[in-house]
Amino acid sequence: MSEPVSFRRGAAPRRAVVIGGGTAGMLAAAALSEHADLVTVVERDALPTGPEPRKGLPQARHVHVVWSGGARAMESLLPGVTEGWLAAGARRIPLPTGLVSMQSQGWMRRWPEMQFMIACSRDLLDWVVREQVVARPRVTVLERTELLCLEGGRDRVTGVRVRTPDGEERVLEADLVVDGSGRGSRAPLWLGALGVPAPREEEVDSGLVYASRVFRAPEGSEDYPLVNVQSDAREPVPGRTTTIVPIEGGRWLVTLSGTRGGRPSGDADEFEAFARSVRHPVVGELIAEAEPLSDVVVTRSTVNRRIFFEKVDPWPEGFVALGDAVATYNPVYGHGLTVAAQGAVALRENVAAHGLAAAGLARRVQRAVARPVSVAWDLATGQDILYPGAIGKQPGLGAKVLRRYVDRLLLTATGRPLVTKAFFDVITLSAPLASLARPEVVLAVLRGPALPKLTAPPLTERELAIAHRPQRTP
Repeated sequence: MSEPVSFRRGAAPRRAVVIGGGTAGMLAAAALSEHADLVTVVERDALPTGPEPRKGLPQARHVHVVWSGGARAMESLLPGVTEGWLAAGARRIPLPTGLVSMQSQGWMRRWPEMQFMIACSRDLLDWVVREQVVARPRVTVLERTELLCLEGGRDRVTGVRVRTPDGEERVLEADLVVDGSGRGSRAPLWLGALGVPAPREEEVDSGLVYASRVFRAPEGSEDYPLVNVQSDAREPVPGRTTTIVPIEGGRWLVTLSGTRGGRPSGDADEFEAFARSVRHPVVGELIAEAEPLSDVVVTRSTVNRRIFFEKVDPWPEGFVALGDAVATYNPVYGHGLTVAAQGAVALRENVAAHGLAAAGLARRVQRAVARPVSVAWDLATGQDILYPGAIGKQPGLGAKVLRRYVDRLLLTATGRPLVTKAFFDVITLSAPLASLARPEVVLAVLRGPALPKLTAPPLTERELAIAHRPQRTP
């Protein structure tokens, strides 16, 4: 076994800088802390000391989940993080057992567990991750510190220039700089200033708007399922969705969404009516007697945007982007956190195999990061481009053929568990998209569902009764 970096006598210390102290940045710092002497996280905001809102994350007020593919990745980077979430009040929801979901082709049956998700507020998710990472002795966080530019040149990034809270400018040298600063990243501009060619970018904009509100959960609903009604992008009408996610503190986080021509508003008086207006009114019915605990929060920044850093040639040594700095997706699919976690795992694996300052490391990592990004991108944009008024590249013939197969697969998944499992393996990013074309899956899809479609949401009598109990006194 090789000697840990910090104990290699006579060796120059290995340094890494991570831009951004959100979840993507913290996971990158965790990955690098195993192989660098010092990992410095540069964060422009003051980070909260508990599960509280963070200035740089306005979309945190909406539903966030970590699919099992992301939870496993985070657990591998931060052993015990799952236990930490659950101890703080998060829920581990088995899929599809703990899910009442109407997909485009109908209601999913609640088969025994095939995959899972972690459900709680985004504030809690981030806080548990952050607490574990900052406790590592090799990690230092510079809060309220502004990143000014990258240092180095076209061939290699050698560090970053920052402005400290007292106005002083400093250069932080690094063998590797990782951009985990999220959807507000300015990486193309930073790299362009060094002479790096501009990367190709792509957008698909369905015009989606999100509106969310927190409600007091009914008494006895501690194990209540996640309830979700998806739109059907094949119908020539705006796509509308509704979701109830049980979160910590005995609360329900309810998120509504709608594309152009069918968007939710910030008017609290219209919230329930919108929830009843989608393909099935179950979410509106369930919250009808629930006590609101917050105002309605609206977000309009939901464009799918991808930057193809992995295609830039030549790519500079010493710089990697991951998470939302590479791609952002329609949040309805819940893939952002999972993709970021899998990107951080790819970072760790490549650094472990080649070394922090190895020639070609940054290009290897950037290409590895692109793999989970591509799966999430295809899943999100393949649906969003279908909505009325959507802006973006129209799918070709191959994509249309694939879409017809996926439609048939989703129909079959409503009544055949083998196909249901294949679907959840992919949607949770636990298996590659190509697994949907395994011979046994294709044969089952051709045969179609073995059971008739459900005609109503698969809530139990007890679950229905709980939702309509009088509200408990806080």
